Amino acid sequence: MATRKILISGASIAGPALAGWLGRNGFDVTVVEKAAGMRPGGQAVDFKGRTHFELLTRMGILDEVRMHQTAKTDWRIVDEADRVMAVVPGEFIGGDLEILRGDLAGILHRHSAADADFVFGDEITAMSEAPGGVDVAFAGRSAERFDLVIGADGVHSAVRRLAFGPESEFVASHGYYYAVASGHVPLDGLETALPSGRAVAYGHSTPGRLVLLGGQKAPALFVFRSDRADYDRRDIDSQRAFLAAAFAGGGWRTAAAIEAARTAPDFYLDALTRTRMSAFTRGRTALVGDAGYANTLGGFGTGLALLGAYVLAGELVRAGGDHEAAFAAYDRRMRKPTRIARSGNAGAFLAPPTERRIRLRNRTFTNPVLRRTMLWLTDAFATDDSIPDYRLA
Repeated sequence: MATRKILISGASIAGPALAGWLGRNGFDVTVVEKAAGMRPGGQAVDFKGRTHFELLTRMGILDEVRMHQTAKTDWRIVDEADRVMAVVPGEFIGGDLEILRGDLAGILHRHSAADADFVFGDEITAMSEAPGGVDVAFAGRSAERFDLVIGADGVHSAVRRLAFGPESEFVASHGYYYAVASGHVPLDGLETALPSGRAVAYGHSTPGRLVLLGGQKAPALFVFRSDRADYDRRDIDSQRAFLAAAFAGGGWRTAAAIEAARTAPDFYLDALTRTRMSAFTRGRTALVGDAGYANTLGGFGTGLALLGAYVLAGELVRAGGDHEAAFAAYDRRMRKPTRIARSGNAGAFLAPPTERRIRLRNRTFTNPVLRRTMLWLTDAFATDDSIPDYRLA
C-alpha cells in the first residue's frame, strides 16, 4: 500500500467506525481523543432507511445496536395549560432505530479496539504537511509523522482549522442555539408512557423558543434564537447564564426547567450550525462526520458519520492506499448524501420565530397527508443506493 500509517482525531462515532474498517484492512491506525475515555450517556441518535440498516449490517453491529435501542418517544406540543396542539411521532424524531450516543460509541469502540491504537487524554496541536506525510504535534506526546490525518473531531474540528482554515469559513449559523441538560423536571399530571411501550415527551413553543422535557433525546432540551452569542464556549457558568437569559419570563414549566439546568451535572450548549463544504479532503487530510458535514439536530448526522467512514475506508482500500485517488472518489461519492447537511434550518423548525410559523409547524403533524410526507422525506434523504459494497473485512 502507498499509505499505511493513519491518524484519526476523535473517538465518538465516525472515528472508531473508520478505525475499525481501516485496521481490519491492513492499515496502521492511531486514534487520538482529548477526552479521558469513551463518554457514556448523551442524547439519543438514530438511524433511518434502507442504507443505514445495510451499513449497520455490514459493520456487524445491527443486532447489538438493537439490543440497546431506546423506546419510541412521541413529542406532544402543548400550550400553557397542557392542551395538546400537535403530536410529533417517534418515527420522525427517532427514525427507525434510536440509541443513546454513548451506547453507540461504546459499541463502535469495542468493535475497533483490537484494530487500532486508541490514545485518550491527548489532542493534536499542530500539523505540517510534507511531501512524504504529515508531521503532527500533540499536547501530551512526542511529535510523529503520519501518511494521512483524518478529522473526526466534530463541528468545531481542530483538524479542519489546522488543515483547511478558520471555522468561520466553513461553519454557518442562523442565530439559533440549543442546550441539553440532565436535570429532572417533574411532569406532574402528564402521561409519560403509553401502554404500547412508547414514551412521551412534552414541548412548549413560543416565538423563537422551545422547551422539551422528557423522552430519550435529552431529559431537557432547549432551542432558542438569539441575536448574539453572549457566552464563552469554555465556561459552563457563562453558558448556563446565556440560556437563563434567553428564557427569562417564559411560561409553562420553563422556570423549573431552567432552574434544573442551572445545576444539572450534564449540561451542553452550542450554536445550531451546519457546514458549508462540498469537498472534504485537502492534501493528506480528510474530514469525516460532523467535521465535514454537520447539520445540528437535523436528524441525519450519525448515519452520515458512519456512511462517510465506510466510504472513505472503502475508497482507500479500493485504491490500494493511493490517497489522491481515494480522496477524489470520497469527495465525489459523499457529495450527494451530504446535501442534507448543506440545507435546512432545524432551529426555525423546532423554535419557529412567529406564532404563525408555530401554527404552520404544528399543522405539519396534525394533517395526516403532511405527516406522511415528512416521514417519507426523512427516509428518502437517508437512502442512497449508489454507495457500493466495498467488500471490506
